[in-house]
Amino acid sequence: MLLLVISLLTISYASSLRAYLDQRSHLEDLKGKIALRQAAIDDLEREQRRWEDPAYVKQQARDLNYVMPGETAYVVLGEDGEPLDSDASLTDPGTVAPKQPKAWWSRAWRSVELAGDPPVAEPPPATKIKDRQ
Repeated sequence: MLLLVISLLTISYASSLRAYLDQRSHLEDLKGKIALRQAAIDDLEREQRRWEDPAYVKQQARDLNYVMPGETAYVVLGEDGEPLDSDASLTDPGTVAPKQPKAWWSRAWRSVELAGDPPVAEPPPATKIKDRQ
């Protein structure tokens, strides 16, 4: 009889202990999620404080290629005609192979060929952007 009572108490305490450990594990998971969200909130608040600084706002605008009134913006283009990124590096002119010189008579003969059949003149580039309507 005593053995039966002890086994019943052990089973009831074991199930209670298991529930306690499950709740404890769940609580630790929730605390971890809270810590991650608090870190994200801190990062967002730090970012918000940055945007309140006028110098930071100007720097971000310059990174987007905005300029202040009265300034002139220049964009460096690559060989393919696309703008280079701000972190791109230009090649050293000393490493580029020089063009092979042409003989003077080849240039003279080319002028004779062009005299009989001049190239078609291309229209000059537009100086103003036309409005589309």
